[in-house]
This record gives sequence, structure tokens and C-alpha cells, in this order.
Amino acid sequence: MKLYPLSCFLLSAMFFSCAEPADAQYELKQAYSDVEFESPVEAVTAADGQNRLYVVDQQGKIFWLPDNSVNTTKANLFLDITDHVVSGGEMGLLGLAFHPDFRSNGYFYVNYTTGEPLETRISRFTFQKGEKTQVDPGSELILLSYKQPYQNHNGGKVAFGPDGFLYIAVGDGGSGGDPQNNAQDKTKLLGKILRIDVDKPSGSRKYGIPADNPFANNTSGFREEIYAYGLRNPWRFSFDTQNGRLWAGDVGQNKIEEIDIIQNGGNYGWNIMEASDCFKTDANCDKTGLILPVHEYKHSEGVSVTGGYVYRGKNIPALQGKYIFGDYASGKVWALTLNEDGTMAGNELLLTTGFPISSFGLDQNNELLLLSYGGEGKIYRLSRGSK
Repeated sequence: MKLYPLSCFLLSAMFFSCAEPADAQYELKQAYSDVEFESPVEAVTAADGQNRLYVVDQQGKIFWLPDNSVNTTKANLFLDITDHVVSGGEMGLLGLAFHPDFRSNGYFYVNYTTGEPLETRISRFTFQKGEKTQVDPGSELILLSYKQPYQNHNGGKVAFGPDGFLYIAVGDGGSGGDPQNNAQDKTKLLGKILRIDVDKPSGSRKYGIPADNPFANNTSGFREEIYAYGLRNPWRFSFDTQNGRLWAGDVGQNKIEEIDIIQNGGNYGWNIMEASDCFKTDANCDKTGLILPVHEYKHSEGVSVTGGYVYRGKNIPALQGKYIFGDYASGKVWALTLNEDGTMAGNELLLTTGFPISSFGLDQNNELLLLSYGGEGKIYRLSRGSK
């Protein structure tokens, strides 16, 4: 994700002004007519029976609202760690995941940037049953931290997979072109998807390493937390709730944005490749062992992919099983269809939003939400059009 406040909004305005609208088959409706956020970057639910949608503000706050209640006028503060968080640009509070057993243990996990020198923290907080709405920031347990050499490409997503493990999106550390070669360096966490077991601390770690992580128990000095590597800035990823397939949108450099299906131990090519193109000057770069994107698009269509979700809701049957994703800068939203063998069957433009898309979300009924970043800071619901 590229969150350069002025330049991106100018770029976004350029895209929006020239974008051709799709037909009215699909439209967006405000999920909460009177609620705005400063910089919303994530919206998730918790399987706790409370019927709440939790919204992450990049500055360091988490709010909750009643799910599916359009007339709600106020967001309720859930957690405030603004004094912990270094935010601005691509930094900030960037991800939220609730433990599968949140109803019983009150655990939830966040991804944020902090400190001098700059670092990312993956932390657990605990919601006590006696607390009506707001969590004590003092309940923080830092599970994992890693240095950030630059202020961009921080990744940000955290989510539990169907296997019960916590997955973490980590960017390549920033600057341009991955100058430190972090994404291909398996001794570093940067430029990776990580996977850890938060329920089984091991040794000095506050988490365990799943036995089938690709570098578990290796003797080469590779980080055992790595699940997949060779990624530039996987801002948003998600699991298909039907088959467990892991999808990620990886933000490109100069020319191409990409959608990947992440496999255990996979190398997704950066910075040898930018999507399916050789990134460096050697046009005959070695693609051996690299996994190419399932889909890509050039910067004439958009310049910062925002990964979404495979649609498994009920309100839009035509989108059932399709991967819905967008572009932060152009505001375009597409639906990608796969063949049975996992190859791409097609990609359809659904609509152009008119705002920067920071993230997608799912409500309690698996219906799709879109978050507008900056300006109005609203949450929208994707629905069938009126025509």
C-alpha cells in the first residue's frame, strides 16, 4: 500500500477524473451513514456473538460499531495506543486479528510501527470480560518485533488461518527496489509472510513455530517464522473461507501490481521479478523456482493494489467464489475468477469508487465492505445495483 498523503491523493484524483464507470450492476452503499474515521485501514469481526464490526484507525485507535446497523451515529473506542504508535505515510496501526477463541480468552493481535529506531511490533492485547468497551493498553504482550530500515513497505495484515496459526504480512523494509535484498534473504523477516503458533510459546519465544513451516528446525540460520518469501509489500491478504486458499495483493514497484496465491515455502520473486517481468536490467533473469502471480495489471490501471476477499456471501450470487480486490489510487474494484486448476479464467471491472481504497472487510454475514482512506473516511458495503 502506498499512503503518501498529498501525492497519492493528487494521483488518485487524476485516476478518478478519467475513469470510465462500469455499468450499474454493482454499487456501494454507506454501511454507517453518519460515522467517519480519520484514517481507516482495517475492518474485521470477532466470532464472539457480540455482532460488532471493529475498525482500525491508522493513528493508533480501534473502534467498534454494531454490525449491520446503518443508523449508528457514533463509533465506540475499543483500544487507544496512539502513544505507542509512530504513524503517517505507510506507518501506523495497520492490522488486527481476533483469536479464534476470543469469546473465552479475550485475546486479539495487532501490527503497528513504533520507536526510534523504527520497528514493527506484533502484540497481543487482552479484553477483560469486566470491561464494557475499552481495553487496557497495559495488557499488551509483545510477541515479535523487527527493525524497519525505512518508513515505507511495512506490510501490516495479521490474520488467523484455518489451521489456527497467526499469519503476518511483512514488507521488504522500504526505500525502492529492495536495496538490502531483504525479500530474498531467508535470514531476515522482511519481504515475507510469516506464520506462528500463538498458543504454544517455545523456549525464549512467546510463540511457537508450526512444524510444517518450510524452514522449521533448519541449520542454515533461516528464520523459522517464514511461511513464504520474495514479496515487496503484501499490504492485504485473506483466506477463502470455503477452501482455505491464501490470497495476497503485493504492491508493485515501477510497472506492475500483482495478485498471488500463497503457498507454503513459495518464493514470489521480488526483487528478481516485478510480477512476471524481470525487475533488474537483465532481461534473461532466472525464474527457476519462482511462483508467478495468478493475475497482474499495469500502472495504466492503478498503482497500488489493495488485496480483498473471495466472496462467500449471499446477497450477490453473481460474485460467488470470485476474488474481489481493488486499487488504492485508481479506486477500481475487480472480480477475479479462477479455473478449477487454479489458473485465471477472467477478471471483470465491477465499478470505480471515486475514493482511495485502503482495505476490504467482511461483515458477520460474509458480505463485502470497502474502506475509504482520508477525506471522508467512511465504510461502504458492496451490493447489487438498482438497474
